[in-house]
Amino acid sequence: MISVNSSAFRHPAALAAAAAALGALLLANLFAFAGGTDSLWLIGSVLIADMLAVGVGIAVAAREVMLAQHRSGASQAQLDAIVDSAMDAIVTLDAAHNIVLFNRAAEQTFGVRREEALGAPLDRFIPQRFRGAHGGHIEHFGHTGATRRRMGDTTTLWALRADGTEFPIEASISQAGDPGQHFYTVILHDITLRKKAQDALQAQQQELRRLSAQVLEAREEEKTRIARELHDELGQLLTALKMDLAWLRERLPQGDAALRAEQMGRVLDQTVSSTRRISADLRPLMLDDLGLAEAANWLAGEFSSHSGVQCEIHIPGDGTLDGVDKGVATAIYRALQESLTNIARHAGARRAWVSVGAENGEVFFEIEDDGRGIEPADLAKARSLGLKGMRERVQYLGGSIEVARGPRGGTRVRVRVPVRGLPQGNAQ
Repeated sequence: MISVNSSAFRHPAALAAAAAALGALLLANLFAFAGGTDSLWLIGSVLIADMLAVGVGIAVAAREVMLAQHRSGASQAQLDAIVDSAMDAIVTLDAAHNIVLFNRAAEQTFGVRREEALGAPLDRFIPQRFRGAHGGHIEHFGHTGATRRRMGDTTTLWALRADGTEFPIEASISQAGDPGQHFYTVILHDITLRKKAQDALQAQQQELRRLSAQVLEAREEEKTRIARELHDELGQLLTALKMDLAWLRERLPQGDAALRAEQMGRVLDQTVSSTRRISADLRPLMLDDLGLAEAANWLAGEFSSHSGVQCEIHIPGDGTLDGVDKGVATAIYRALQESLTNIARHAGARRAWVSVGAENGEVFFEIEDDGRGIEPADLAKARSLGLKGMRERVQYLGGSIEVARGPRGGTRVRVRVPVRGLPQGNAQ
């Protein structure tokens, strides 16, 4: 048997020797056939040599084909091993969305053997309510020309196990091949544990917001009770005492006693003013009695008189904010109060502009100053409890808040809350 080592023919010296042998064989053929029938023995020898050369060529070609097939099979086996060793599920589809590749992780993820999955449509592993839309998404991706992208950027994707249970996944998709032979590869990961942890964390955050809102509500109720007691009971007692002092002053003769009574009257007036101020700071009764518009007007006026910052307030429309939920009105008022307090303490401003109104079923207010402006680092400070409390109160009611630099160089705060309020747990 002739043994041919095909690798030897790739060596330059072997190639040169083979070329020389073929050249010599060609010359031998020319001489043999040129001699005609006079050199039959030479013709026979040349024919035998030709057959041997053809045999060697066929053997080398067959060996190369076998080696190429072996290398291709080894590469395919290596590729299959790499795909099977991946920790994420890998599923490849053909142009008809039938499965042509299903790795070991996919078997474990979907609970089905590879032999059962190959050739099956992808819809088998998609919940019924998503099947129509999912096929359209893949077709759209195929026409975009993009080679890969993440699937479900804004929503959680859901898949279906062989036993019928649904589970959340995150996935990416890529495409390759010619238009007539297109393939889509999906790499997906089961995120059931992460989704449970996120849901639990979200539930805890909502519970904390609910608890915070209840604490704030209880605090507002307590402030309202104390404010009314100061305004009504203590105010009435101080008023009665002032009337008695006025009666006594009319009957005292001129002298030290009358002078002392006059001084007591001034102290009593200051006490009445302080009581009213403390009561208003705790809870302005006009917020409950006259509404948010009047309370905002009064707050802006008080801020201007005490801080020295000129404050302009604008209430568009008819100037009333009827129908606003009590909790929403309190949240807007407290946010406005906190914003004005921050301007007085930190902004170094000379002017402030306030706008309060209602539109499209929402109550809004916007406040801006011409001070130094807030820095991003100020928002992240652990001691910025006022801003954090404002944000929590507004978000619990389903509203939004924006704190940033305004066009005048200072700080601008924008708050929007549904008129009737919408706790975040229900908003979602």
